[in-house]
Amino acid sequence: MTADPPRDGAIVYIVDDDAGIRDALTNLLVAVGLEVETFAAAEEFLQKHRPERTSCLILDVRMPGVSGLHFQDDLVARGSRIPIIFLTGHGDVPMTVRAMKAGAVDFLTKPFREQELLDAVQSALKVDAARREAEDAHALLRESYSRLTSREREVMALVAAGLMNKQIADRLGVAEITVKIHRSRLIQKLGARSVPDLVRMAQALGIME
Repeated sequence: MTADPPRDGAIVYIVDDDAGIRDALTNLLVAVGLEVETFAAAEEFLQKHRPERTSCLILDVRMPGVSGLHFQDDLVARGSRIPIIFLTGHGDVPMTVRAMKAGAVDFLTKPFREQELLDAVQSALKVDAARREAEDAHALLRESYSRLTSREREVMALVAAGLMNKQIADRLGVAEITVKIHRSRLIQKLGARSVPDLVRMAQALGIME
């Protein structure tokens, strides 16, 4: 029974109306060093969920009131991107397909092996951590881009479009040395390592010509 160390601050949420299931899952996850918080109903989770933490959600499909699948739809509508692992004793193919299409990480049918759940949880936490890192990197890129002058932004777009310095100079009506200066400054501000790197940044920012 193993699990890789989670990212600092990571937490596993469990929403299941069965207290016995909540306790069993908590004991299993805590035993491998994971932090856990449990809820008997979806509404309780919404009140206490902290979206700023790396996390995943273990969710029972069949619960009184809002079903797990409908709750998944609600989370998506709210803009939540928390990875979900569904648990069910009555799974079927259409149900599984619907859950996975909506972004579920896994769909486990009871009874399942303990290691199967641990693997699913670790995978879900990695997915959430990677998403957060990508979002942080994009936010940093946009911040760096905001520090470019209007001319540097023009030069960046033209470099990303594949134009050479002389072509850019002709397009902008400036000297080639001026283009080289702008290009050097914008690369430094963005921390780009190469032209392909600059192109990827332009694509991420949506400024490709």
